[in-house]
Amino acid sequence: MRRPVLLLTLVAALVLASPVDAFAHDAPENAQSKWVMVDWMMDAFFLFAGIALVAFIVCWKAGHFHNLEQAARIPLLIEEEDYYTPDWARDEEEWADGDAER
Repeated sequence: MRRPVLLLTLVAALVLASPVDAFAHDAPENAQSKWVMVDWMMDAFFLFAGIALVAFIVCWKAGHFHNLEQAARIPLLIEEEDYYTPDWARDEEEWADGDAER
């Protein structure tokens, strides 16, 4: 009973330790092999583009893209301190009049 398991383990170790016949860098280059990467990239592009299209249609049907103009106005109505304008820019002439009218 132990002998077949030992033999199988030895054969598996030998197969895994021995080098394979053809390595990737030893692949022959011919007219078809030049297009292997292009085919893979095109397949990936169409796969991801299809998934993105399906996700867009699902979001559109769920109503996530309706009334975008109203949704964009809401953050503009919130009064908060100006964190983005550096102090040196406030010293310029155009800031002498104060903030713009809202």
